[in-house]
Amino acid sequence: MDRRPNIIRFGADGWQARLDDGFDEAGVRRAADALGLLWADAHPGAEVVVGYDTRHNSADYACVAAGVLASFGLRAVVSDRPCPTPVASWFCSRRSDAIGVVMLTASERSCEYGGLIVRGADGGPVSREFLDAVEQHISLEPTSDTGEYQVENFIEPYLDDLVTLVDGVAIAGAGLSVVVDPMYGAGAGVLAQALERLGCEVTEIHADVREDFCGLHPEPADPWADECEERVSSTGASLGFLLDCDGDRAGVVDEDGNILLPHELSPLVLGHLVENRNETGRVVVTLTCSARIARQAERLGCQLTSVPVGFSRIYREMREGDVVLGAEEYGGLAFPSHLLERDGLLSCLLVAELVAKSGRTVRQLVRDMGDKIGHMRYTRRDVRLDPAATQAFRNVLPGLNPESVAGRLPVEVSHADGLRLQFDDGSWVLIRPSRSDPVVRVYSEAPTEGERDRLLDASCGIVRAGA
Repeated sequence: MDRRPNIIRFGADGWQARLDDGFDEAGVRRAADALGLLWADAHPGAEVVVGYDTRHNSADYACVAAGVLASFGLRAVVSDRPCPTPVASWFCSRRSDAIGVVMLTASERSCEYGGLIVRGADGGPVSREFLDAVEQHISLEPTSDTGEYQVENFIEPYLDDLVTLVDGVAIAGAGLSVVVDPMYGAGAGVLAQALERLGCEVTEIHADVREDFCGLHPEPADPWADECEERVSSTGASLGFLLDCDGDRAGVVDEDGNILLPHELSPLVLGHLVENRNETGRVVVTLTCSARIARQAERLGCQLTSVPVGFSRIYREMREGDVVLGAEEYGGLAFPSHLLERDGLLSCLLVAELVAKSGRTVRQLVRDMGDKIGHMRYTRRDVRLDPAATQAFRNVLPGLNPESVAGRLPVEVSHADGLRLQFDDGSWVLIRPSRSDPVVRVYSEAPTEGERDRLLDASCGIVRAGA
């Protein structure tokens, strides 16, 4: 019996699906066909950059996509090896006639997933309108058309530029020993090479090719960071760095083998940019980010711009100019003077530069920062509902305006992205339904874990009552 073709839907970045449930060569051909049609119509003969990560068939699928794009008269250029997303984005942004990036990756998702991410000429996200148009032009049958494409080294020119962005003399003089964990992803060998060029002693783990990632989820967070943490503490390394599978997000491990939370990393990097590198500009964050980065921005005299969840919103602000840092809740950091895309590799180099120039350890730096901006406790809880109940809650959410939560009166209420309640001591809670899954995400932050959890429990109760 003939199998009906899978429906391809694009999320915020592109298309992701399980390898056993729709992500296959036929789907890649169909998606690339729609992209080629639209790009060639608007920019005949232009160049498209194609990269890929270390997942099952990613290299083959990149070549398939490049061939389909080339069949429209576009000049497709494929990376000669797995490369991080920021590398492909940077490469595209430096090519005068390149119009976009097709990156075969599912980012931090497990090995069972494949993905196709789309980026624009400047290396940043494409518009929702463009992705909707791509969806509308996806045919039911995969094309067999193909054309010739080129293969180039994206990584070397990127590295040549990357190492000039930090103080190599200071880093080399500090004699840092660093554990690098690319988590079996596309950053294998890339970040390690950058650090070695800068004079660091580097130990790299999880850098070989393992399509199953040995059961590891390539996400720079606990518990997946355990081996990197153990290696740092057991070897006495100065610090450790982790990258997710496509290298747009990083994790930092301190000298004691403890991974920094994203809510510690973002304000730490901001402080370094402003105080040590004399950079200026606005700080753009999503509404789900910790209050710590807002406090750091205020302390440093930086204007803070808060936007709804989604990197595309940060990107739009960065395109407006005068932005020194863009930060997401999960630790994705973007440095618009370098690239209008998150870059986990540059995040790591900036932390290495901070440690080298300050003469302080990572944990000492975090402790010093906490003394200046205060200590907060942050967490998120997902309330899973059936699809009908989730939709019912979405419908009632705009009218929700509780007088109190856990016996506390909010001093500010916002419906900009869900329901956000601010309290007089800096505590806050955000209730936000997922756009794609039957789940409501509840975020809470407070000076103590007890107060945070009381706000969290009460807010989860509001969700269940409203559904």
